[in-house]
Amino acid sequence: MQHAERKCPFSEALYKEAEAFVRTSRGELGMPAADVEKRLGQLEESLRREGNYSHTFEELEHGAKMAWRNANRCIGRLFWNRMRVFDERGCETERQAFEALLRHIEFATNGGEIRPAITIFKPANPDGSEPIRIWNHQLIRYAGYETENGIVGDPASVTFTKVCLELGWRGEGTPFDVLPLVIQANGQKPRWFRIPDELVLEVPLSHPTEDLFGSFSAKWYAVPIISDMALTIGGIRYPAAPFNGWYMETEIGARNLADEFRYDLIPLVAEQLGLDTSSHSTLWKDRALLELNVAVLHSFRQAGVSIVDHHTAAQQFKMFQRNEEKEGREVTGRWSWLIPPLSPALTHIFHSTFEDKTVLPGFLSQKRPYEADELR
Repeated sequence: MQHAERKCPFSEALYKEAEAFVRTSRGELGMPAADVEKRLGQLEESLRREGNYSHTFEELEHGAKMAWRNANRCIGRLFWNRMRVFDERGCETERQAFEALLRHIEFATNGGEIRPAITIFKPANPDGSEPIRIWNHQLIRYAGYETENGIVGDPASVTFTKVCLELGWRGEGTPFDVLPLVIQANGQKPRWFRIPDELVLEVPLSHPTEDLFGSFSAKWYAVPIISDMALTIGGIRYPAAPFNGWYMETEIGARNLADEFRYDLIPLVAEQLGLDTSSHSTLWKDRALLELNVAVLHSFRQAGVSIVDHHTAAQQFKMFQRNEEKEGREVTGRWSWLIPPLSPALTHIFHSTFEDKTVLPGFLSQKRPYEADELR
């Protein structure tokens, strides 16, 4: 007795997203029209048979690069086509995912000569379940501890640090404890893994002429690897796809270390510089902020670690805009993120306008697993 071929409900919406991506990406890669139509036929057959489809590596690679190109909050998009794509869709377990993430960290760090990269794990299933999920906001980030004397470390990490402690991790309690990687597979209880010290490149911070920090040993890690956003390509969602570029100095010197709700070092720097803090009109905060950013740039360059200043980054973004205009593509953006948090009016971006609309492929925010009651 012959069994009828199994068929799944055909999703017209998914096919349309897949078709739009295939036509655009393969067109950009200069593929013949016949190849495009052949691939679309394969997609339709897969969707009718399985209710889903899989990307080829070529599609995955170019789709990830397109997602960086479409990232509205990123000023560093000029280099979108230089990103290295690691296909880790074969990972099944937390341990395998952890080992893949260590490879990413090592490749991206590259002894300080930072290389843009993305590691892509299995996509979400049609029912929305996630084979692999990374709970960290960034692969490398510092812990934040609530103590009787206030928060020690990064206040932005307090909630996640509590999760790590509940899972059994213990840090040293310093202001710069590197958090573990927390990985969840197939909706099971997550596991934590300690990142080997030798893989975490950190930069001790100092000013070229002033003692900005006194007895406080300020430092920062070399590579920002965002790990809690979903990558969406052609209707397929990848919930675990950590990616990195390199730092712009203001991300560290004007936000991470300066914000009152982060490390809040501006008062300390002002005190070390002997600034008059009796009135806002002395602009002591501005002067302290500037010297803090000078220290970040000086320290990273002295350590041989890639970093870009905000003026150079703005010029690079102008080149990106020109390149996209030549290709007939609109540059979208979120103005409040594209302007640097130090002297923004000195860049052309401050005087520009952008439409903040979602263009796919792209990176999308997703709910933090440890804030979902059903996973706690």
